[in-house]
Amino acid sequence: MNRLTGKTESMEEWISELRARPEIMENVTFWHTQPAKPPRTVPMPGEIHPKLAGALAAKGIRELYTHQAAAFRGTAAGRNVVTVTPTASGKTLCYNLPVLQAILSDDSARALYLFPTKALAQDQVAELQEMANLMDVDIKTHTYDGDTPPTVRQVIRNAGHIVVTNPDMLHSAILPHHTKWVKLFENVKYIVIDELHAYRGVFGSHVANVIRRLKRICRFYGSNPQFLCASATIRNPKEHAERLIGEPTLLNDDNGAPAGEKHLVFYNPPVVNKQLGIRRSSVLESQRLAGLLLKDGIQTIVFARSRVRVEILLTYLQELVKRELGPKSIRGYRGGYLPKLRREIERGLRSGEIRGVVSTNALELGIDIGQLQACVLNGYPGSIASTWQQSGRAGRRHGSSITFLVASSNPLDQYLIQNPDYFLGRPPEEARIHPDNLLILLDHVKCAAYELPFEEGDAFGEEKLSDLLEFLAEEKVLHRVGSRWYWMEQGFPAHNISLRSAAQENFVIIDMTEGHRVLGEVDRFSAPTLIHEEAIYLHEGVQYQVEKLDYPEKKAYVREVNVDYFTDANLATELKVLHVDQERESGPLLRQYGEVMVTAKPTIFKKIRLRTHENIGSGPIHLPEEELHTSGYWFSFSEEETAKRSANDMQMALLGLANVLVHLAPLHLMCDPLDIRVVPQVKDVHNKRPTIYFYDRYPGGIGLSRRLYDLHDDILREAGHLIRGCGCQSGCPACVGPIEEVGLLGKDLALSLLESAGAPA
Repeated sequence: MNRLTGKTESMEEWISELRARPEIMENVTFWHTQPAKPPRTVPMPGEIHPKLAGALAAKGIRELYTHQAAAFRGTAAGRNVVTVTPTASGKTLCYNLPVLQAILSDDSARALYLFPTKALAQDQVAELQEMANLMDVDIKTHTYDGDTPPTVRQVIRNAGHIVVTNPDMLHSAILPHHTKWVKLFENVKYIVIDELHAYRGVFGSHVANVIRRLKRICRFYGSNPQFLCASATIRNPKEHAERLIGEPTLLNDDNGAPAGEKHLVFYNPPVVNKQLGIRRSSVLESQRLAGLLLKDGIQTIVFARSRVRVEILLTYLQELVKRELGPKSIRGYRGGYLPKLRREIERGLRSGEIRGVVSTNALELGIDIGQLQACVLNGYPGSIASTWQQSGRAGRRHGSSITFLVASSNPLDQYLIQNPDYFLGRPPEEARIHPDNLLILLDHVKCAAYELPFEEGDAFGEEKLSDLLEFLAEEKVLHRVGSRWYWMEQGFPAHNISLRSAAQENFVIIDMTEGHRVLGEVDRFSAPTLIHEEAIYLHEGVQYQVEKLDYPEKKAYVREVNVDYFTDANLATELKVLHVDQERESGPLLRQYGEVMVTAKPTIFKKIRLRTHENIGSGPIHLPEEELHTSGYWFSFSEEETAKRSANDMQMALLGLANVLVHLAPLHLMCDPLDIRVVPQVKDVHNKRPTIYFYDRYPGGIGLSRRLYDLHDDILREAGHLIRGCGCQSGCPACVGPIEEVGLLGKDLALSLLESAGAPA
């Protein structure tokens, strides 16, 4: 709704009006327009069952997009297929068509669908039931998750044609009880894995092992299902699918779906202090842009990098539009919310009752939230793939849409906003998994042994299985009889193993304002910095203060408060090298990769005022230290280089360089910035030299630091480009860090250290 005319204007008109506003355009570093794309279709294949063709025609589908037809042909030829196309391109039909065709031809055929979240599973069931109704056939499709009532579970096990679940349920509720699922496992023809790109890092490494267990049980019951996978755009979809399912796969990436015109606007907040290189807060600029869109009646999604940012932005936006739209028209959405609240928000977005939503990457996946017109990204999402995914939530197949990428002050954001060609000219990142991480593998060997005994000569992953079985037998977990290994403990192991982390246990947050109610949860590694005593925990725009953190019981007790600040905690980290696996020397640099022990202890928290973001106080945190045995990569400078600088100069140089590298590393790894940590040491305990460490933030490591060891030269080269290209004088948050952290010479010191180390220019 235009505030001047009171009428809803077209998105095209709004965009052309925006281009005429100098106060916005002076902050735009680049405006990228993707032209609209017409559909490319082929006739409906003749072999499609008449009832299925009739149901599709009733939905207005009389032809298939090229990628849908290719998926159908590949599946008919008996191949495993991975379909890779952008958001909202009709991927669902790529697997629903062959599955429904198989069930219509043979009523005993079964299919198992895996989705990373419950919301995606529920969307899918609704779509399949609509198709079954249109065909007037009794195809039983059910969601099997934690919310499924016990009476319904029995019906699904005995009669479900299509069982829709998530990897967590498959791991803990289906595979350990496979004897109750004989009908499914004897007759399963297809296993569908959607949102394949979501299975990376620790989660993906676990899921690859769950699939190994699933295939083992299918073989036991005499079935050999095909895998039908779908993914958003990543650089290595075929390789990733093959690592995940352990089988050759046909790549299908000929996207025939139409797309509306898309505008991607690179927006850099204005500099407010040129000498210190400080820019206006990206949170405040995101709020300003989202406010413009919402007040003009444009349904908008705002993505923020963290839970705290989601809640701060939500608070600001609700205040901004409460008179025009009402506070309930803007909602938050993130992982810690309970499922009922998340479903309510999804419905409100589809119906148009909710005009704006502020989300973490939880809404990046293809949950059905209708046709949004605009997207504001508060900070670079961390990967090119995620940026396109989040941008794809606005503007579906018709009409124009706009996405603002609002840069924060961190070095990676500033590098990308000033080098848009780097972003637009590169393919998306690789998805990486490490299924043979010993901690993860050992957990799943236990689960697999509980499900079916292991026999001499069996294989499970690439590690030598007999060694793992012998170890578990020594630990009295397995018992060997002849050439077989049997499970011998009381309980079943899957119950204690979470797929979402290499270490278990989440902290539950309990609101004591009125009675006791569960607000949400936080993972174990984030708990010391997010929910320590006196922390301000934000939920749905409401502030809660942590009154008590019961660390042994994993519970945080909070009470609603109304204060004008939020909190941010500091973590002190110590590293110890346990074992060096690889090393390489080049000039004055020695780089190494191996096992490390990390000891982390939260020290103090700061109170930061809302809106101005100034520091208004601090306090100590009294919590035990956490130990982490993981893998790391590090590089050390020679004694000659060390002798050229004072200890203070070396400290500032290392700190400045580490500040740049910690932001560049996730760009190459397609990982969350929190998955990898960096620690500079002026005099390292291991080799007495100045050293910069990277380590995987998961027990045992998940292959991230190993990849960085190989990418060493590329990352140092980009660090040099970023520091030289920054317009500040002495250092700033967009390169080596603020002057109060790295000193007046921080920028020069970091550059000279890089150059003396022979970093490629």
